[in-house]
Amino acid sequence: MALPVPETSPSPDAPTREVIQSTSPLRTLGLARIWRLIWDPAPGRMGYALRMAAGCTTTVLVGEIWQVPDLGVPALVTMALWQKDRVTNALVGVLVNIVVVFLLLLIYGLIKITLDHAMELVIVIALLSFGFFFLGSASKLKPVAYMFGLITVFGLVVIDQVPVGEVITRAILYTDLFLAMPGAVMIILGLLICPSPRRVLTDDIAARLRMACRLLRGADDRTHEQATDMLRSGTTDMMKSAKMASLEKIWAAKDLACLRQSARSSVAVLALADEASRNGISTEDAVCLIETLEKMAAIFADGDYPAAIERPAVSSASPAGAALADMLPDFATPSAEDEKTAPKEKKSGFFADDAFSNPEHVRFAVKGTAGVMLSYLAFMVLDWPGIHTCIITCFIVALPTMGEMVSKLTLRISGALVGGAIGIGSIIFVMPQLDGITGFLILIFVVSLLAAWVKTGDERIAYAGFQIGLAFYLSDLKGFGPTSDMETARDRIIGIMLGNFITYAMFTSFWPATARDRIGEVLRKLAQALQRQSQAFTPQARAEAIANTQSALSESERTLEYIMAEPINTLVDLPRLRETKHALDDAGCLSEDLLVTPERTDLSDHTARLERLAG
Repeated sequence: MALPVPETSPSPDAPTREVIQSTSPLRTLGLARIWRLIWDPAPGRMGYALRMAAGCTTTVLVGEIWQVPDLGVPALVTMALWQKDRVTNALVGVLVNIVVVFLLLLIYGLIKITLDHAMELVIVIALLSFGFFFLGSASKLKPVAYMFGLITVFGLVVIDQVPVGEVITRAILYTDLFLAMPGAVMIILGLLICPSPRRVLTDDIAARLRMACRLLRGADDRTHEQATDMLRSGTTDMMKSAKMASLEKIWAAKDLACLRQSARSSVAVLALADEASRNGISTEDAVCLIETLEKMAAIFADGDYPAAIERPAVSSASPAGAALADMLPDFATPSAEDEKTAPKEKKSGFFADDAFSNPEHVRFAVKGTAGVMLSYLAFMVLDWPGIHTCIITCFIVALPTMGEMVSKLTLRISGALVGGAIGIGSIIFVMPQLDGITGFLILIFVVSLLAAWVKTGDERIAYAGFQIGLAFYLSDLKGFGPTSDMETARDRIIGIMLGNFITYAMFTSFWPATARDRIGEVLRKLAQALQRQSQAFTPQARAEAIANTQSALSESERTLEYIMAEPINTLVDLPRLRETKHALDDAGCLSEDLLVTPERTDLSDHTARLERLAG
């Protein structure tokens, strides 16, 4: 059996790995890369997107039954909070339904203060915005604080527009439904259609093993790119799945310990396969490794893990292949400490350690509040109720650094334009053809699936998917039923674009937080991770160390991307940024090489280089 695998001895004319890296261009995320990320068929992505679309459609169906106005908000909350597994979904849904009680009490009290008092309303909106933005920056509520702020402030703004006699009742009813509906759908539907976190974990491990097989068969640049993206994700998501699986209380602690070790080992195996693919491995050794890895992947894909793995008969001609073969017998064997109990995580409080000492949290809250208030001012001065979506957008698109704001601005605008175009197109061509609720829900599901597909992709493009959903929901879900009001769709899309512009202007003009302030911290973290990896001697320790190094490397590369997107002094810093890019390329190679030869004599030179660039 012959496989297209490069031989151990490369051609003399072939460029070496170091030469390729030293001449690699320094550039930000390009359109071609974004396009590949959009259509990347990552393992589990389609199922995740289908379930998210089903959740959003079910929320709309429940809203239609209860005749809830502005159904776009509950649908948007469902898309924002929907999780991959049933346990996390249920926990988030319960949290939402608990928080809704406190928000109802808060809104009830605020209505008493602000009803028919315009100045008090403005003050309350400002204080609420500041509070929720601060919590989003400095507390554990970061994933949901913006959503709670969005709904609370939006509720107060809408209440100010309704008849006075009904205001209290409507405030309680609609705020309750806005939050309770997504929470209930996430709990009930999530438990029915979402997989167990253990199954999510085993599928992720199987995906890494299959990617290793693809690399060993002979990979093109696209496959190497996908493998690198998978490597850079480390084990963070897999460890979260293992933690959620332990909360189910239906899996043996020993089995979960074996799966946690398998998750770490899968990253090491993928890194070694990448190393072997780049440096060359004989066809016989590759076939032997592929056969074993495919059998292991099949076991994990069935929701189990291999109890015993024999070392494949791989020669020492390929050091990376031999190291990979050496790691397989201990692939699912946890360390003695991990087998006894899950690893103890350092407990942290509700607020971040620097929540009240780092001025950036307050500055972030001030900029976010300024964006909300400017949007509210435009909304009131123009007397244009249809653009109230500018207020919603401010809560959704705020990001901590200028580089993140700039790098994702294109994704936001393109997502909003795509979602708005779909919304207007459906109003013109689809809505007139709908005779009942079934066709309407099919339309919601199809567009939700498109938005969810993009949102469940790489975090570099997830914003675009969310913006597609935002623009579509707020354009087509004006009331409880199909709308044919083109004016509403136009106004809401204008509101979204206005909110994007205002938020961008606020966050890049006042106290612009640059990603340059973080590059030193992440480079030092990477240098420390490489040092720890060189000091790991057991298979379990080496697997954990490579996963931590890859996570640190991913954070460093992402920070560099954000710096390159910033317009301030980029050209002045270009030589230093290019050197940083080359240092990160070398660190990626070194992290794989350390699995083969931990005693690298040049390790101190590499870490010293990172320390110097960190300043």
